[in-house]
Amino acid sequence: MSYLPLTDGERKTMLSMMGYSSIDQLFTDAGLSEKVKLGLGESMSEAEVSAHITKMAGEITSPVVSFAGAGAYDHLIPSVINHLTSRAEFYTAYTPYQPEISQGTLQAIYEYQTMICELSAMDVANASMYDGGSALAESALLSLRATNRKRILLAESIHPRYREVLHTYLSGLDAEIISIPFDQKTGMVDTACIERNSDGSSAMLLQNPNFFGVVEESAPRMAELIHRTGGLFIVSADPISLGIMEAPGNYGADIYTAEGQGLGTPLSFGGPYLGIMAGKTNLERNMPGRLVGRTTDSAGRTGYVLTLQTREQHIRRQKATSNICSNQALVALSANIFLALLGKEGIYELALQNLAKAEYAKRKLKEKGLRLCFSGANFNEFVVELPVTSAKVYKDLSKQGVVPGITLDRWYPQLKKHLLVCVTEKKTKAEIDRLADLLGRLVK
Repeated sequence: MSYLPLTDGERKTMLSMMGYSSIDQLFTDAGLSEKVKLGLGESMSEAEVSAHITKMAGEITSPVVSFAGAGAYDHLIPSVINHLTSRAEFYTAYTPYQPEISQGTLQAIYEYQTMICELSAMDVANASMYDGGSALAESALLSLRATNRKRILLAESIHPRYREVLHTYLSGLDAEIISIPFDQKTGMVDTACIERNSDGSSAMLLQNPNFFGVVEESAPRMAELIHRTGGLFIVSADPISLGIMEAPGNYGADIYTAEGQGLGTPLSFGGPYLGIMAGKTNLERNMPGRLVGRTTDSAGRTGYVLTLQTREQHIRRQKATSNICSNQALVALSANIFLALLGKEGIYELALQNLAKAEYAKRKLKEKGLRLCFSGANFNEFVVELPVTSAKVYKDLSKQGVVPGITLDRWYPQLKKHLLVCVTEKKTKAEIDRLADLLGRLVK
């Protein structure tokens, strides 16, 4: 166990057996200096304790401060998540095909589906996909089936990696992908281009907030344009942002997808992550993967079962909605615990902190003479313009223990001197001020 709670009496007995009257005396005789003592206050939150210990460790290890985001976010993870997901009942590799011996796993997945629907204002969610990119690509395949059309409208402001995954998924199909550009001033999607190409299209794919962190204010208008011609509106949105932003289902989205890593899963060098997917009721039989449902048995007792499994392992391949083999049950469980722990008010407060700290960072950078690239509103990410190439800035600041953000020129050649900066609730005022000072020196 990582922590063994002891009473004052138990501590006194243990010290007495060793011939000591206090823990301080034990530490002194053991030759431990004052530096190893935590020095915790009478009342500190979990996040404060973690930050305090990290600061102490930093005196030895000099930890790196990262402002990188772009779909992989450094959020606080309550310790209770690891304690619960580490229980053997949950981390077993067994797939819950037999409901009579899998009620716990099935109920956990069902509760996850329910919370995702509540968060996104959708009617039905599946048991999870592999990651945010594959979830978005699967939603595009769903739109082709549901509308019997072959054209996809894809916003260029969607995560470049997600777009690459989508192109890979559709490469073997007779499908056409039309890129919808974004406005170079606002960072938002060009709705006029959607209007010109919506006729005959199966879906419009949007990220909101988009890859640049810009809030797509015209999302309801986009939904209206694509629905007018019988297409579907698909929105990828950071689930944390939905704590303060309107849920996609409330402004016309037919399908919601997301990367769920920020809901209690560590960065882990890129995976495993969590693909979130939810949709409206009329689309449930076209959804890929598994759906867990709730029912009652012959005695009237509540039970859970894999209701729909439209995978090629279960039905004829030509009728399958997807060849996905499994779902991310353990990572989905982490998201489940995270959302249950925070609740409605907690997710609101978390989103508010992300927004407030990002706005503070934007203000400090502008005070230092730096310019923000897009005028659109942001959530917790934004693009800053530099006087030199972003690759050089990234290299120089990384040597000083600060990862200043994500360079963008690999995907957007016109943004060679720009950084995508992400500020989550974990970033302190001192860390943000240091970033502003380091970047501010470039304009002097």
